[in-house]
Amino acid sequence: MKNIDVNKLTRIALIGAVYAVVTIILAPLSYGMIQVRISEALTVLPFIYPEAVIGLFIGCFIANIYGGNGIYDIIFGSLATLIAGYLTAKTKNKYLAPLPPVVINALIIGFMLHKLFGFPLLTTMFYVGLGQTIACYGLGMPLLNYFLKKQK
Repeated sequence: MKNIDVNKLTRIALIGAVYAVVTIILAPLSYGMIQVRISEALTVLPFIYPEAVIGLFIGCFIANIYGGNGIYDIIFGSLATLIAGYLTAKTKNKYLAPLPPVVINALIIGFMLHKLFGFPLLTTMFYVGLGQTIACYGLGMPLLNYFLKKQK
């Protein structure tokens, strides 16, 4: 049996729980064409902690169950977070760490909202990307810098 790294397992659970709770509590901001999902600030964490990808995916999955956009958001929204987290973990430059969540969510969530609700495609992608930029660069970068300083 492989050894389980308790710190990593705890980090996965904590990140997933915080993501889900913050998203659900701030529901009016977390869902829709114009959204700033504050919990997306956590999507920079795979830059330092690759295991955060799993926590983000689980947290997003749980949050999207409560989001009201149905099975498509549960599946595609969660997959968007999984892909973005994986790409963030592979990023080598801290200033680019927030970029995968911004781009992936703008494309996937923007397209999904367009299909589900008939919102204009490019406008929806723009607004989702703008919300992601606020969450990931405006909140995520200071969070990332805090954890990088804490590691030193």
